[in-house]
Amino acid sequence: MLKVRSNEPKYALLWDKETKVENRYGKPIDLTSKGADLHGVSLNINDDCGVGDNPNRYKQHGFYLNADNCIGCHACEAACSEKNDNPAHIAFRSVGFVEGGTYPEYQRLNISMACNHCDDPVCLKGCPTRAYTKYAEYGAVLQDPDICFGCGYCTWVCPYNAPQLDPVKGEVSKCNMCVDRLEVGLKPACVSACLGNALDFGVIENVPENREQSKTEIPGFPRTDITNPNIRFQQTRQTKRDMTRTDSMPLKYHKDEKVGVYKSVLDPKKGKNKQSNWAKLLLSHESSHVAFTLVTQAAVGGFLLLILGDLAKIPAFKSIRASGSYTPVLIVLAVLMSFGLFKLNMHLGKPHRFYRGFYNLRHSPVSREIAGVSLFFGGLLGYTFFNGIGISLMANGFAVLGVISGPVGVYYMYKLYRIKARPYWDHWQTASSFVATGLSFSSLVMALVLLITGDATPMILSTLAVVATLGLILEAVGQLAHARDLQKGEGEAQASWYEQTTKFAWPFYISNGLLLVSILMAGLLVFQPNLIVWLALSVSFLTTAVIKRSLFFALVIPTTMPGAFFWKNKEFQEHAKETGLAKMPQVGVEYEHHRQFKVAELIETIKASTLKEAVDQVKSIFIWKKVK
Repeated sequence: MLKVRSNEPKYALLWDKETKVENRYGKPIDLTSKGADLHGVSLNINDDCGVGDNPNRYKQHGFYLNADNCIGCHACEAACSEKNDNPAHIAFRSVGFVEGGTYPEYQRLNISMACNHCDDPVCLKGCPTRAYTKYAEYGAVLQDPDICFGCGYCTWVCPYNAPQLDPVKGEVSKCNMCVDRLEVGLKPACVSACLGNALDFGVIENVPENREQSKTEIPGFPRTDITNPNIRFQQTRQTKRDMTRTDSMPLKYHKDEKVGVYKSVLDPKKGKNKQSNWAKLLLSHESSHVAFTLVTQAAVGGFLLLILGDLAKIPAFKSIRASGSYTPVLIVLAVLMSFGLFKLNMHLGKPHRFYRGFYNLRHSPVSREIAGVSLFFGGLLGYTFFNGIGISLMANGFAVLGVISGPVGVYYMYKLYRIKARPYWDHWQTASSFVATGLSFSSLVMALVLLITGDATPMILSTLAVVATLGLILEAVGQLAHARDLQKGEGEAQASWYEQTTKFAWPFYISNGLLLVSILMAGLLVFQPNLIVWLALSVSFLTTAVIKRSLFFALVIPTTMPGAFFWKNKEFQEHAKETGLAKMPQVGVEYEHHRQFKVAELIETIKASTLKEAVDQVKSIFIWKKVK
């Protein structure tokens, strides 16, 4: 346990005596009030079995920020990073700011932010590896980097930039509330280091001495209804009606005079020039997700069309079933699926820990997606093999597995993107796009295989063209509705529309034009099958699909905390990597090293594993350990 100094200053000590029963969200502050007897249980900090004697040990704690006092000195950041031995590019706590007015009436509001140890932590529910735990002790949400395999999903769902994905280690880590200090009656290191007496800490809803406010929102702080964060604010100084961000986000915060609350609105700070930025779009960090989602939806769509179309006695699919091209079509779908799974796995920070993706089937849509897609892949492979050698009973069993698990996998693929903190994704168009891809891409693949093998009859090609046309029309309808809702939306949604028509304007317009051309060509093929038109449709559709799916990832603007001009600024980070500034550690930007995964590392991991460890890993997939 941490040793407390004899001359520890008073401001570093926890001060709570009396506490409230419920927080403002109606949830109990005493986290053991439901009858669970956890008193006397050690947190085993550094393998020490001691138990803290804090009388409020089992009550929800949280941070308190007096924004009037924060001077932006970053002492809290430094203390946090020193205590946790963080490298320069990782900060569990960071200080951003918003500003308003002009000289000499310029105003700046600093916001120091770390993990808010929320009542409803979306990071815990979303993490597929169960690396997160919400403890009854202090209400701390703790994360184990050793369990994490670096998918980064928690960084997507958190509205507050709390989880930090390390591009070197390929794992996530975050603020741990300094529970080792709490156990001995000390406040977290960041609070103790604050020069301006801006940060404080204690049982939630307790207002520190000499403070008069306990607000849940200030300009720049994201919405609280997603997670019910455990942080309270004081901000009494009069602020300007518009407070802008100095980072690259095209957002500002406008005060609604009727309710007295600041809301995020569009700030077209980058002008109206139409740009391309093809390299940033197509060579982004999420290009693996682009490939995985496209080919997975194509494989699932193709398999369902083949199996269900045959069962429904649709002439075209019965003809495909009876042709010699049936197995080659299945093989092509399996190859596409293999490519997608490979790209997804190598996207992880720790690809050799891929099996941990099944750990959180109870809560995580990512785990459910991985399970559904993996079972579908097994069903596809099994059906292809046993159907090819003529064992119909086994083939039918795998067909049932694929038909059930494929839609389940795609459904949870859709669900994992319905993230409240990312309004651009949180729209039904995400589902329509995924279904449209499954129809159009799979029809295109089957038509090309049949054309190559010589089994493409006019009836088959006409039917596949009908399916492709329906998929393309569905895509167009979803895109139109999405664009309309983005334009009418507020804050981050409208900012995504702004970037769609400025930063990535030409890819957006070109993809829309190609989508229209694809619809016309597919409609023509319904009545007049033609090899040249099919080939042209292939090029047009694939180009459209790749651009639009890349835009899907590039345009999302999360509801995150504001950064500074250099620190926590996406465009500065990109600039530092492009110019070589990132090679200087003091800049606080790092290149992605975890992608340099070596096969030798996987071999050494396998060699170091024992049979017992492998069995324990399998058991942990199916056994849910009760969370404290």
